[in-house]
Amino acid sequence: MSALRNFLDRVEPLFKKGGRFEKFYPLYEAVDTIAYSPGDVTRAAPHVRDGIDLKRVMIYVWLATFPAIAMGCWNVGYQANTALAELGRSQADGWLVAMLHLVGAGFDPGSIWDCFWYGFWLWLPVYIVTFVVGGFWEVVFATVRRHEINEGFFVTSILFSLILPPTVPLWQVALGISFGVVIGKEIFGGTGKNFLNPALTGRAFLYFAYPAQHSGDAVWTAVDGFTSATTLGIAKLGGLEAVKDTGLTWMQTFIGIEQGSVGEVSALAIFIGGAFLLYTGIASYRIVFGMLFGMIAATLLFNLVGSSDNPMSAFPWHWHLTVGGFAFGLMFMATDPVSAAHTDVGRWIFGAFCGVMVVLVRVINPAFPESVMLAILLGNIFAPLFDYGVVRANVARRQRRLATN
Repeated sequence: MSALRNFLDRVEPLFKKGGRFEKFYPLYEAVDTIAYSPGDVTRAAPHVRDGIDLKRVMIYVWLATFPAIAMGCWNVGYQANTALAELGRSQADGWLVAMLHLVGAGFDPGSIWDCFWYGFWLWLPVYIVTFVVGGFWEVVFATVRRHEINEGFFVTSILFSLILPPTVPLWQVALGISFGVVIGKEIFGGTGKNFLNPALTGRAFLYFAYPAQHSGDAVWTAVDGFTSATTLGIAKLGGLEAVKDTGLTWMQTFIGIEQGSVGEVSALAIFIGGAFLLYTGIASYRIVFGMLFGMIAATLLFNLVGSSDNPMSAFPWHWHLTVGGFAFGLMFMATDPVSAAHTDVGRWIFGAFCGVMVVLVRVINPAFPESVMLAILLGNIFAPLFDYGVVRANVARRQRRLATN
């Protein structure tokens, strides 16, 4: 590493103001700060309260996704290999066969090794496209504005890749992350100034622009000619009884043995990574527990009221917790430090609002079986209002206290 440090120090004058490559300084700075901690750590938003810099915060979040990645890749492979066995096929088609043989893997649904690598080789190109295309836009805007490349994109890229179906076309991945980075963040000034979660913004764009590749029952199993709905899709039509009729148990949804996006299936893996974020203080426990309490309260209310023609009204809260994207949204999306509320009380309100909205959309709206993405984006829009209300209430309380003294 000393050789790299010496090289970076030697070429630094070329990228400083007045140097030959002055306009490419953001690119140089990005390489430098990836390898080494910068001398100044809180020069731009979002600020942190101790000596840790923004890069380390983002690395913590990046590392926290690893359990969900590992479990998600295995589940994608398990679902695909099981489907191949049901179809009577010995292997998949195309380039995937060669990639699996490269690591000594096959198509046995009972093999952890085979299943993991099947899912990994499907997820890796999605992540690479996300990182390259999104990183390109980050460099472009940083160069034009002549500011540093922000490490926040490391988190945006990996989160975006984990909330997509395993069969998503790569050109749609590029289009979605472009929309999320440019429209969801950069046009507002970049990291720290955006009011929407960029990863969810890109996902929402793809969801509504190309619904055939992002919803339904043909996009979740990476095997041509095989269809299978998500747990929420089944529940939307027939409630909990329909889910149980498929043989799926709550423990399977908790562990992550079900159809779904790569990183959203395993609540267990997500909570392991989420516990790390809570322990380090990266994620706000107020948002997490506020969203959890909001979801439980709304679910219990619907369970109490009931409905003879809406089976989702009887769906229990512990199933809402583990199916769909609720757990992932709870730990990784709603806790985005930029687009969430910033006051302590505002975070409780923001979390509760998102939790309630998840259940409202899942139960009442007949068009969307999944709702976490929409609920959090709506919460992002209202977050400044929540903070404003909290601040105004504090000011009014202090004015009343002063008036009585």
